[in-house]
Amino acid sequence: MATTALTGFSMMSLLSLGYLTWDLMSPNQVENEPDPSFMDRSPVPQPPHIIFIMTDDQGFNDIGYHSSDIRTPALDKLAADGVKLENYYIQPICTPSRSQLITGRYQIHTGLQHSIIRPRQPSCLPFDQVTLPQRLQELGYSTHMVGKWHLGFYKKECLPTRRGFDTYFGSLTGSVNYYTYDSCDGPGLCGFDLHEGESVAWGQRGKYSTHLYTQRVRKILATHDRQSQPLFIFLSFQAVHTPLQSPREYIYPYRRLENVSRRKYAAMVSAVDEAVRNITYALRKYGYYQNSVIIFSTDNGGQPLSGGSNWPLRGRKGTYWEGGIRGLGFVHSPLLRRKRRVSKALVHITDWYPTLVGLAGGNESLIEGLDGYNVWEAISEGKESPRLEILHNIDPMYNHARSGSLQKGYGIWNTAIQASIRAGDWKLLTGDPGYGDWIPPQMLPGFPGGWWNLERHTEPRKSVWLFNISGDPYERYDLSEQRPDVVKELLARLVYYNRTAVPVRYPSEDPRADPHLNGGAWVPWVGDEEEDSWDSVYQKKSMDWKKKLKLSKTPFRYLLAHLSLHLSPSQTN
Repeated sequence: MATTALTGFSMMSLLSLGYLTWDLMSPNQVENEPDPSFMDRSPVPQPPHIIFIMTDDQGFNDIGYHSSDIRTPALDKLAADGVKLENYYIQPICTPSRSQLITGRYQIHTGLQHSIIRPRQPSCLPFDQVTLPQRLQELGYSTHMVGKWHLGFYKKECLPTRRGFDTYFGSLTGSVNYYTYDSCDGPGLCGFDLHEGESVAWGQRGKYSTHLYTQRVRKILATHDRQSQPLFIFLSFQAVHTPLQSPREYIYPYRRLENVSRRKYAAMVSAVDEAVRNITYALRKYGYYQNSVIIFSTDNGGQPLSGGSNWPLRGRKGTYWEGGIRGLGFVHSPLLRRKRRVSKALVHITDWYPTLVGLAGGNESLIEGLDGYNVWEAISEGKESPRLEILHNIDPMYNHARSGSLQKGYGIWNTAIQASIRAGDWKLLTGDPGYGDWIPPQMLPGFPGGWWNLERHTEPRKSVWLFNISGDPYERYDLSEQRPDVVKELLARLVYYNRTAVPVRYPSEDPRADPHLNGGAWVPWVGDEEEDSWDSVYQKKSMDWKKKLKLSKTPFRYLLAHLSLHLSPSQTN
């Protein structure tokens, strides 16, 4: 049955789209492997070309090598021939993951601890922090971004082209229509959102975004002089975020999936898989491949309401359970020293900043205030990760857990505050971590606004959880009462981090952002000459936390030595 469906997919893709020749303007063409006789044989230049591919809302169970119902042959092959990151962590929603990738810093050190940046909010990445693409520019890279930004655009200073990218083509908000590029932030608050550099790209309506973005990446590869300058491309697909939209030919192989959302979602994943295959082909065709590093990452967990699946992990997008923050990720490169393996090294999305700077020939240790670590040796050679802990977040604005209190935090921490930290094998959550059920893939017909479930798990009177993630990756055995010593140590660690935090940046929405006041498009609406009341506060605070943060990486080794990091057999039952 699977063979028939796959064959149908291939025939439908080719016949319906009329692929007869390889054409740069045919972005979703299924490419064959290039003839080796035409591949570049010149000496390998240094540093490497870096291609970072990010998908949106793709769950842990939404890739072929984790799933039985979604087929991703191109991604599976790249991952199998590279290094699968099976202890890789991201953030539970869009803006936090993207901000930590671009800055190498936790949310508490950028002021973006709370929620996402809404289209009408006058907020963006802090201006006093050097971004990853800016650092790569300093190291001689040509830098390009294609796809979803979602890091603020109220001023021109916030735009990707002002934050380190030589070129930008994509959408600035968090969600757009895949064909019309309309984006809405409430009833009657809709506008066009596709941009070429700092101009609105009105002429691209009607083209499916996954194909359009793939076409742009292939154009960059075709026109760049790879021998004169290394290349950094950040391809940030809007897929597979809602709205669930896909060309019909990708839906055909999944026609037997009874759940309509899952069927459309799977089709969108297949479109991404084909796009990655075509980009890999272009890397080979134009001679980049032998000196390239391809990184694949999701931005957060999947959303079951929209067809995603994080099974068998607990939770979903927007939560601090593993289903919200355990990421899909792999690295594929001829430069890897130990390939075709699974890595259990602890890696966090902030680690890409120092890792890629190191690959580019820079000295990441000279960059002040980074929370990330250079994990290249852990990935490439199989060495131990230098990372021992992850601060998943502290959100002081989300402090409404009814059962939380300072008393329940042993007088150390107010457990009404949403926070989570990973230390060694231990993971602590406080406050309200979000919806905490284990949701299986939605294979059966669903109903609007909900999903079917095999089990439910509610703990309305709790505000502290402790899990040994290595022994209990599905978070079924809460050990907070059995191990109060570990709880206290990790609560103290939250207190430490909270002292280094900058003020939360979550301003009220600005009515001047309405697209109807700006030519019908989402564009910057605040002049660069206008001062932000928060700038001086942020900068004043930032000097203090940078000094404190230098101390954070060394003392924690003593904490790990003090804690018992592994469960005894009796504790796992």
